[in-house]
Amino acid sequence: MRNKVSGYTHTKKQLDNYSNQNNKNNKAYTANLNNRANQLNPNNARYYSSRLNNK
Repeated sequence: MRNKVSGYTHTKKQLDNYSNQNNKNNKAYTANLNNRANQLNPNNARYYSSRLNNK
């Protein structure tokens, strides 16, 4: 089940960003998937940088 975002606790910009990141037809959604895939791929430089910054 997806979490919902309340308009009482978030600004319009925050609500728009949330909507864009969860809309399969939006560039932000694709960018999030690509970033996540890069962080999980040992053949990608972002794999190591995502681990070094979390120490």
